[in-house]
Parts: sequence; structure tokens; C-alpha cells
Amino acid sequence: MGTDISEPLILKTEKIDVGAESEGVPEWKDQITFRGLVVSALLGTLFCIITHKVNLTAGMFPTLNVGAGLLGYFFVKSWTGFLSKLGFQVSPFTKQENTVIQTCVVACYGLAFNGGFGSYLIAMDERTYNLIGVDYPGNRAEDVKKPGLGWMIAFLFVVSFLGLFSLAPLRKVMILDYKLTYPSGTATALLINGFHNNSGAKLAGKQVDGIGDSCGFDNFPTFGLTLFKNTFYFDFSPTYVGVGLICPHIVNCSILLGAIISWGFLWPFISARAGDWYPSGLENTDFKGLYGYKVSIAVALILGDGLYNLIKIICIIAKEMCNKSAKESKLPIIQEVISEDTPVSQTLASPFCSLYDENSEGLKEERKREEIFLKDKIPTWFAASGYVVLAAIATAITPIIFPPLKWYLVLVSYIIAPALAFCNSYGAGLTDLGLSSTYGKIGLFIIASLVGSDGGVMAGLAACGVMMSIVSTASDLMQDFKTGYLTLSSAKSMFVSQLVGTAMGCVIAPLTFWLFWTAFEVGSPDGSFKAPYAVIYRELAILGTEGFSELPKHCLALCCGFFVAALVVNILKDVTPKKISQYIPIPMAMALNFYMGAYLAIDSFVGTAILFIWERINRKDAEDCAGAMASGLICGEGIWTIASAFLSIFKINPPICMYFGPSVSR
Repeated sequence: MGTDISEPLILKTEKIDVGAESEGVPEWKDQITFRGLVVSALLGTLFCIITHKVNLTAGMFPTLNVGAGLLGYFFVKSWTGFLSKLGFQVSPFTKQENTVIQTCVVACYGLAFNGGFGSYLIAMDERTYNLIGVDYPGNRAEDVKKPGLGWMIAFLFVVSFLGLFSLAPLRKVMILDYKLTYPSGTATALLINGFHNNSGAKLAGKQVDGIGDSCGFDNFPTFGLTLFKNTFYFDFSPTYVGVGLICPHIVNCSILLGAIISWGFLWPFISARAGDWYPSGLENTDFKGLYGYKVSIAVALILGDGLYNLIKIICIIAKEMCNKSAKESKLPIIQEVISEDTPVSQTLASPFCSLYDENSEGLKEERKREEIFLKDKIPTWFAASGYVVLAAIATAITPIIFPPLKWYLVLVSYIIAPALAFCNSYGAGLTDLGLSSTYGKIGLFIIASLVGSDGGVMAGLAACGVMMSIVSTASDLMQDFKTGYLTLSSAKSMFVSQLVGTAMGCVIAPLTFWLFWTAFEVGSPDGSFKAPYAVIYRELAILGTEGFSELPKHCLALCCGFFVAALVVNILKDVTPKKISQYIPIPMAMALNFYMGAYLAIDSFVGTAILFIWERINRKDAEDCAGAMASGLICGEGIWTIASAFLSIFKINPPICMYFGPSVSR
């Protein structure tokens, strides 16, 4: 039995004459230009500075994908217009070149966060060691490594490229067969298409609305203060309302169900046992307390769902290789097709459209997109051999930079990393949420526990970097493949631009961080750049050296239970009839709110409720405009993130801020 859903992943938006456009689609080498690389380097530097600023102050990772596409268009269009007025002949600025710039910039500035400059790398420094306390059990002076440009750049070059090779062979499965939405990638593609399409330019212009700041209503107790304490409130996030409009109803309902199970029942139940199951009075980020349950159980659910689907893909591919006459390969969120005898690649609905008739214009467009996307292949042997060679290099060099992290531990990390990268990419495709830092923490804890007290802290922190780099870059690549697919860009140009952008980031991210490091007291609790997560990562590594016995009571048992539950749910989705399986929730989507707050579920459910009502009132209008509306919400907040970051850099704060709390008796 299949596990299809009964609705399109994204409803129909503006039509694009793919047949006409494809005649003028440049070759993949022509999509990568010198001017594009120059603009990418400039924007990459700017976005690295913004990311460092946000990361070192709030410990957050700003999503600037949309801003990269917008500013890339602005700079190149301005430059070509200026040269044209001077009488120079310039090559036209295509949407494919715009997409390459966006991809390159995202790969570059992503390393400003995933490079650990606000987390695991700073956790190795002497300042963090002193903050925790020289007498703190397990906090050894030997587990200190001062930041240095040389070793940081070398480490990033060693570990940052493997993720690009780990999932490249699965791009057809993730984008065409699974039809994963990757909401940010889809919104960016719509924006780029709008800028380069006369018919879509006005629509794209309407999408960029000024979105409000983070003061006041993002913490509004919508359902009362009691539920607010359990993170059940609407935080007015346009991005996740847009995600709710783009993602299928079953995904959004799964997210909400996960929030109700975790924040509505499980976490209050465990919290009530503080003092019995775990020590009371712990910090919110202490792995010995409720935080340990949140991270561990969420990862158990994610791994259960992700590994099941990864094994399923491998089995399907093996079966198709052995039997070319197989009729179909049904996958978790593929829409029901017209005929069981028609190959999947020829019958899947477009991400923007409902089901098509055989002779419909929409199906022709979809087939043309697939043809362009699959035209420039990335050979499986190339990706596999590239991963093996890079893993061998990293296995040899990483222990030189971090001696406590032995070569065989690095090798084991690279053996299991592709499976984790698939889980992270699959989750990001469903909900637009990447959990690379969560996978990094799990890798940190496991390696630290294996090494023990003699070097376990340093080994765990370094392993965290290895894991974060792989799962994050793999997810970013798949997100950009989605953008490239929708903008008729070559998959090969996307892959090469990711390589170039990653190489830029390996140099630019450490250099821009060094500006902060030399100019400010980074990591100081009294400074402007406190790097709040540095202490958390080091304490987690210290806890890891004490082994799994230090996890809170019943934590491992609960993890095993939820892992098995994820497997059972997936099996049920595959063996039950479609009329039943379409209502069975997706464990991966449920798991994300076990770790994140329930407010994300409220936001996405508001989006799916709007879409549901809209469909009932005027289905055609909803199909025509829902995708554009969702893109506008995501793009608007993404662009405002850049403006908000500049206001923050210059310390321009709102004049007032509302706060909601219980009334005070007088």
C-alpha cells in the first residue's frame, strides 16, 4: 500500500511558460558568471557579519535566503543597467544566474553559524572555561583551545564539503519523487521568478511587505497565561503562517498534534516529577533536566521516521535496479496519480498545481521542469567517491587539529552522518525547520561519553562541528535544489555554486568572526557579545564525559519507546488503505515541536486553517493565489530580517515594548 496524501503539496500559483523559457535556458557553465561570484562574495561577507552579530548576541541563526535572492538581483541589475547607460554591451541577467548567486551566498553565510563561532568553537576557549569555573567537576584546563585563524579555516575546509556529496545522488528522490516543499526554497524561487518575469514582477513587488519587529505581539498570550507558559500562543510569525499555507494539511496537523502531545501533556507530566526523575531547580538548558528529555525524545522520533524512509528508499532503488518493469514506487508524501501503470516521474503533480490531465498544459510544464532539472546529471559514482575521498582526508587531518578526537571516531561519524543528513533534509523539506544544532549536540554527547574524562570535552565539541557541518550543508543543498528546480536552473550549477560558496565561507566566516573577536570581549557576560550558547555546549560536553548514566531518569526508555512508535506509525501508513493512511500523522513533523515551542504549531495551523476555509469559499482563487500569498509572507519577513539586523547593529531599539503578565493585586 502507498502512503499518499489526498492534496497537492502546494497549490497552483502563476503559470510560467516553461516550454518557451526553456529554449533560452543557458548551459550550466553560463549560469555561473564572474560578476555573480563577485556579488556573492560581497553579500556573503555582509551576511556573515549579520549572522555573527545575531548569533553572538542571541544565539540565533537568521534566515536570509530570500534576502540573498533579492539583493543579488538588485546589485547585478543595477550594475548591468549602469554599464548599459555607459554604452557597454553586457550579457543579460537571467533568473538562473540570480539563483546561483543566492545559492552561493547561502552556502557562504551558513558557515558563520554552523562553523560554531557562537557555540562549540567558543566553548573550547579559555574564557568559557573560566566562566564555568576552574573548580567545576570535569572542567579541565587541558580541554582548552584558543581561537586562531589558521586552525579554524583549516578545520572548516576539512569538514564543510562532505555534506554536499552525501545526499547529491538523492536529489531526484527528494525533489521529484517525495515532492518535499522546502518552503523557504519555494518562496525564494517565486520571488526570483517574479523579478525576471514581467507577468510576475508586480506580484513579487506586492509580496515584500514590511513585517513587524520582535517586540510585544510575538509573546502575546493568545489563549491565556496558563497555556502561554506552555508555549501555546500565536506569535504572529508571517514565515510560519506562510509555511502553513504551503505545506499539506496533514503536515500542519501533525505538527500541531506533536505540540499537544509534548507541550500539552508530556512535558508538564515530566515537570511535575522534578526532584524525583531529575534534580529540581536546574537551568532550562541543563541536559540533566527537562531539556535532556526534550532533545533526546525529539531526536528519537526524528531518527525513527528518517531511518525508516531512508531504508525504504534504498529498498525501492534496489528493487527498481533489479526489476526495471516495476510499475510504481509510492513514497511518503507523493500525491495519488491518475494511473497506476504510468511512471511516477510522468504523473506527479507540480508543486504549484493540482492533478493534471494527460494533455494539460500544467503536466507539460511539469515534465519540462523535470527534463531541465535532470539534464545535467551529478553521477552517483562522483558523489560517492568524492565523499569517500573527503572523509579519508578529514579522518586524517581532524585528529591533528584536535588530538583527543581519534581517527576511528571521526571515521565512525562519517559512516553514520549521511543517514542523519537525510533525516535533517527530510524534516526541513516537510516543515522548513533544520535541526543541525540538535544533531550536533547528540554527536557531542555520544563522542564525549565514548572518550571519557580524559579529553572527552574537546573530542565532543570537535565531533559536534563535524556533525553540524554535514547535516546543515546537505539540507542547504537540497533547499537550493528546490529553488533551482523551480527557476529552471541546472542541478549541476547549483552543486558547483554550493561548492564555491562553501569555499568562500571557509575563509570569509572566520575572517569576519575575527573582527568581532579582536574588537570585543566575545563570551564575556558583561560584554555586548555574550555568546550565550558557548557555556551550554561546554557543560553538555562535560556532562557527556560522565556517560549515559547521567541522563535523567527514564530518558533512555522514553527515547526507545518513541523511536519504536515512529517505526510503527510509518508501517501503518504503508499497510493501511489510502482512505485511512491519509489521516495518519507524520512522525517527523510531530517531532519538531517536541523540541521547539508549540507556538510554531499554532502559526502553521493558522496558515492551514486559512487555506482550508479559502478552498471551501473559492477553490480556484485559493489555487491561484495561495502559493503567492505564502511566498509573500515568507519573503517579507526574510527581507525585514536584514533591516532588523542593521537596526540592531546600530543599537536602534523600539521606543516602547509591551509585556503581558498576570495582573498585580493592589
